[in-house]
Amino acid sequence: MEKKSEWAKTMSLKEQFTVLKRLLPFAIEFKWQFVTAIVFAGILSVVNILLPKLLQYYMDHFLTNKNATLNIMFFFAGLYFLGTIIKAVTQFIQNFCYSMGSERTLELIRVRLFEKLHHLGMHYFDQVPAGSIVSRVTNDTKTLFDFWVLFLTLIVTFFSSASAFVAMYFTNMKLALIILLFLPIVILVIIYYQLYSSKIYRQMREYLSEINAKLSENLLGMGVIQQFRQEERILREFEETNEDYLKMRLAMIKVNSLLLNPVITLLFIFSEVIALGGFGINGTTNFVQAGVIYAFLSYLQSFFNPMSDVMNSLTVFQDGMVAGSRILRIMDDSTLAPIQDESADSQITNGKIEFKNVTFAYEQGKDVLKDINFKVEPGQTIALVGHTGSGKSSTINILMRFYEFAKGKVEIDGTDIRKFSTKELRQKIGLVLQDSFLFYGDIASNIRMFDANVSDEQIKKAAEFVHANQFIEKLPKKYHTRVIERGATYSAGEKQLLSFARTIVRNPKILILDEATANIDTQTELLIQEGLKKMRNGRTTIVIAHRLSTIRDADQILVLDDGRITESGTHDELLAKHGKYYEMYQLQTAQNLLNN
Repeated sequence: MEKKSEWAKTMSLKEQFTVLKRLLPFAIEFKWQFVTAIVFAGILSVVNILLPKLLQYYMDHFLTNKNATLNIMFFFAGLYFLGTIIKAVTQFIQNFCYSMGSERTLELIRVRLFEKLHHLGMHYFDQVPAGSIVSRVTNDTKTLFDFWVLFLTLIVTFFSSASAFVAMYFTNMKLALIILLFLPIVILVIIYYQLYSSKIYRQMREYLSEINAKLSENLLGMGVIQQFRQEERILREFEETNEDYLKMRLAMIKVNSLLLNPVITLLFIFSEVIALGGFGINGTTNFVQAGVIYAFLSYLQSFFNPMSDVMNSLTVFQDGMVAGSRILRIMDDSTLAPIQDESADSQITNGKIEFKNVTFAYEQGKDVLKDINFKVEPGQTIALVGHTGSGKSSTINILMRFYEFAKGKVEIDGTDIRKFSTKELRQKIGLVLQDSFLFYGDIASNIRMFDANVSDEQIKKAAEFVHANQFIEKLPKKYHTRVIERGATYSAGEKQLLSFARTIVRNPKILILDEATANIDTQTELLIQEGLKKMRNGRTTIVIAHRLSTIRDADQILVLDDGRITESGTHDELLAKHGKYYEMYQLQTAQNLLNN
């Protein structure tokens, strides 16, 4: 099944040149390693010419005349051995320097790509599957290593073929010029292959990204897959994508088998026939020395063998071009995180927050927040409530600067939120999400978030502050107990307590709780309510609430519906209005009675 996307199109020579031109600056930083490799490639080509010339001289001046003594034989054998040693050392230095330059170039591209991903806005990750991103950072960048090594093959081919032709020209000018006529055929085959195969390689890379995306998604969702017995469906979908990838691989093999090495092999055979025929015809009237025939055939082999290596490497070149274009697509992506004034010295001192006529949309033309206005005084607690999709989390996303809003103004302490550096915002605003995320390491590193400035004593105090110490002290290694991927060995309540400790250890001025107790059992929730009260003391707090009973003491409650604030007031004031909040509270109260 052919994939109908932009990746199913042929990659023009202009596009390939553009990709190459833009990747080149990454390699320039390690230019001396590449220059050294090129110099030794030139030396290697000279050695390859001199070795057959040495044997030609020995054959024509000593073997054919039958005056080769034992000393002369050992002398030429020693020279040839020395030349072979020089050739081996030259090849080593050439390959070592070029491979080191290529590896460092690959490392630089991977780091720059990883850095770029951390500067992309959240909207990018909403649209692109994680597996596809992983494929570009790992598979595509690895492909570029072979891509850079290919250029060494091209350089060696140029030196070898050029020097071999010069040697052939001075050995037999007419035969050398006849053989040179095969070169345009090689160039035409390369151009045709580049245009035809690019479509195959682009589709192949896209299917490989899909495979990685499906694999990543299925591994993360394995529990749900097994729970709902979706194994057969998942396997069927994976097989379909894998079959598409296989078809592209088979198409690539067919093209490579037809257009690459066989073409050079055929041209080489024709050239040998022409050379032997030419020497044979010349031998009917003139004496032809055996050494000349040997040398010319050796040069002929040196002329075509590097071309064969290049043809075999065209698969790497095409693969590298497609991989490079996919990497550059991320580099060029303009879905950047909202821009802050990083040079600003504005500081958050009181924590006063004000939204003024704020409008926001994830997709243009589909506003999820419409003309939002509210004010939170320093030290106050404000709660946002509403049904799913009402705009609660979107309000938080704007305040955290995860997304850029379209209209209006957001101020902290009377200063436009854009006038704070990212560092200041992250240090002074603490966020606890509904789904806590733990990193591989230990409990202490997850609380300090790998910040060496946070002491062990501060970690313990933060854990005690939110009552996380009650379960940590029971663990075998306490604060140094291992945490595996995503904290899979800890309960939802324990992970959330660690999230609270992680936030409070930084002593933020503004605290944001995004349904932070939604996934916690009632017993654990009661345990941390006291900690939450202490966390909120002296801090401006914004709470997104699922259980309305937990926000009864909020200074102000905002009810959102379809992206607008429809009601505002304290808990008692909103109940007295008998509006949306009253309905939601009565419904939850009735449900609690039924559950009890």
